Amino acid sequence: MLRDRTPVWAQTRFGLEPRALAALTVVLLVAAGLAGGYFWTGRPEPVRAPELVRAAPVAPAPATPAGPAVGSAARPAAGGARVIVDVGGKVRRPGVLTLPAGSRVADALRAAGGAKPEADLTGLNRARVLFDGEQVLVGLPGPPVGGSGSGSGAGSGSGGGGPGVPLSLNTATVEQLDTLPGVGPVLARHIVDHRTEHGGFRSVGELREVNGIGERRFADLEPLVRP
Repeated sequence: MLRDRTPVWAQTRFGLEPRALAALTVVLLVAAGLAGGYFWTGRPEPVRAPELVRAAPVAPAPATPAGPAVGSAARPAAGGARVIVDVGGKVRRPGVLTLPAGSRVADALRAAGGAKPEADLTGLNRARVLFDGEQVLVGLPGPPVGGSGSGSGAGSGSGGGGPGVPLSLNTATVEQLDTLPGVGPVLARHIVDHRTEHGGFRSVGELREVNGIGERRFADLEPLVRP
């Protein structure tokens, strides 16, 4: 019996009955079990390092062609827009070319095979942006009044403006525009700025859009200039 095994001093001190002693023993055992489980669940566990994520390989950029072919320019235009220009004069392959929108006179020259050795390119603005339907003449004077095309590429060293020859709005310098009646240095600069901002003049009528040119002044300038 548990009572018989319990020391006499414990029986007399606590006055425990067998049932009470048995209940106390069960409580102590349960408490010991809970404490052991708590310490077991709280033990440190090894943690695995996360796996390295490899970066996806970068696809190589498509190779660009070494040079533009006839009828195409070196830079593709967004949306596939195109301009059609007539390149004539002293070039190796004159003709009508289709180029991406935003191409410049230099692109048209390359597409036409380049200028001939005897061509004078002094007055040719090769950095000018082309517009649809224009004519680029290399090493030749611009067309006379009433002639077809815009004659934007005369290689004679000027934008026209000689006796009986209209001044080209697309190639004339500020000094040349200053010689026109009613046009001073300030207005001449406005014309050049408008030309640069809008990629050139497609018609003489666009001269009305320049700040400082009204209907009366436009009427005076219209017979003296060309695109």
